[in-house]
Amino acid sequence: MNLIAELEAEQIASLGKEIPDFKAGDTIRVGYKVTEGTRTRVQNYEGVCISRKGGEGIGASFTVRKISFGEGVERVFPLYSTNVESITVVRRGKVRRAKLYYLRDRRGKSARIAEKTNYRPKSDAKA
Repeated sequence: MNLIAELEAEQIASLGKEIPDFKAGDTIRVGYKVTEGTRTRVQNYEGVCISRKGGEGIGASFTVRKISFGEGVERVFPLYSTNVESITVVRRGKVRRAKLYYLRDRRGKSARIAEKTNYRPKSDAKA
């Protein structure tokens, strides 16, 4: 492993975050810390993950799209941000693309994503 990868791995380990296995097409719920004045609360943002960028590195991010009051809203979250409290996978999507930007042009039934029923988590041990 090169020096940069080692430093990134060290940084990620020091954060101690538990990131679930998710990809584009999965419906996820992101608990995001919102500061209003002096109080801080966690606000959930639930939608379809339409892309992931940056691989597994410290600079990785993902985009979540949801429909709010009939309008499409997208938000980009840094994967290892201190403001991201939790990431929960609500349902697994069955898609054949890594980036689902085509969903921006779709409405209603054509914007649906089929659920993957035969999901098996990735094993960490490589045989």
